[in-house]
Amino acid sequence: QVQLVESGGGLVQPGGSLRLSCAASGSIFSIYAMNWYRQLPGKQRELVAGITSGGSTDYADSVKGRFTISRDNAKNTVYLQMNNLKPEDTAVYYCNAGLFLEPLRPPMWYWGQGTQVTVSS
Repeated sequence: QVQLVESGGGLVQPGGSLRLSCAASGSIFSIYAMNWYRQLPGKQRELVAGITSGGSTDYADSVKGRFTISRDNAKNTVYLQMNNLKPEDTAVYYCNAGLFLEPLRPPMWYWGQGTQVTVSS
C-alpha cells in the first residue's frame, strides 16, 4: 500500500525557516514527479513548487527566491525548504506525488494528509 507521510510543519516567526518533508512508502518503482501545494485560509488550493523526474523545478511567483524544492530518490522523499517566511505563507501544505508502481505503466497520483504552517509573531 502506497502512502505519503508529511512532516515539518509548525509555528514560526516572520523571517524564520521551516523544512517540510514528504516521504512515500510502499511498493514504489520510481518517482515521476513531486509537488507541493498549499491552501491558504479561505482560499483555493494552489501549486507552490514542483520537481520533475529530470530534476527541473518550478515555483509560484510568490515564493521564488525564498522556497527550494528538492528530492532524494533513494528515500522516495521530497523536501520544501522555506526561508524568510511571511504571514501570508500561513497555510496547510500538501504533498502531491506521481509514482511509478511498476515498469511501463503510467504513474499513479497520491496526496499527503497536509501539514499546517503558521507564520506569526
